[in-house]
Amino acid sequence: MFEMIRRELEYFFGAVRFFTRLPVPGWVGHSAEALNRSARYFPAVGLLVGGIGALVYWLAALLWPQPVAVLLSMAATLYATGAFHEDGLSDTADGLGGGWEKTRILEIMKDSRVGSYGVVALAMALLGKFTLLATLDAALVPLALLAGHAFSRFCAVTLLATMEYAREDASSKAKPLATHLSCGALLVSAIFALPPLLGLPWQNALLGALLAGLVTFWLARKFRHWLGGYTGDCLGAVQQISEIAFYLGLAASL
Repeated sequence: MFEMIRRELEYFFGAVRFFTRLPVPGWVGHSAEALNRSARYFPAVGLLVGGIGALVYWLAALLWPQPVAVLLSMAATLYATGAFHEDGLSDTADGLGGGWEKTRILEIMKDSRVGSYGVVALAMALLGKFTLLATLDAALVPLALLAGHAFSRFCAVTLLATMEYAREDASSKAKPLATHLSCGALLVSAIFALPPLLGLPWQNALLGALLAGLVTFWLARKFRHWLGGYTGDCLGAVQQISEIAFYLGLAASL
């Protein structure tokens, strides 16, 4: 039992190390197999990042108006992740916007330079999240951050469970995660993603989850059509866009 708990903790901390800038215990090892298995804890990392954002928002709201508190909470989550998923969104927008076939799209996505499509996508994503969070009831924002970060990462995990990895080489930053998740691993992922929804108004939480699922399905179809699968940048794009879609549902007047 102890060995199993230690092993699962190692997988979790491996996910934390891969997806954030947060420190992890020194005893956590590194291997391709462990990193593959850590993908099940992607939504758990979302809870951690969302928790950081929620804490910063709560503290900032004691001193400043809600828009300022939202801005500071977003800055905290960006710092915690190193804008990892935002970078994936930008690269994906550049690739799909400027490419015309798989090889060219993947080449653009691998390029470290940011093009006009990427800049526009990144600006719209940040502005969209800020606007939607700033319009929510102030008391709901911390819960929205927890649920949005966790559920959007679950949306990204579904690509790992249902699609093939698109690149034929090891050049992508998410290559260690390029495996199919088992049903059990997907269930573990859902355990971390779904409970935070219960703290929100159920109609809005349901609408947010449906919208997030719809954009995930739409993006998955585009990735399958143009790339034949997903890349690490695609996972980041799904996380970002599904998070925005989730907030859109929460902000709806029902």
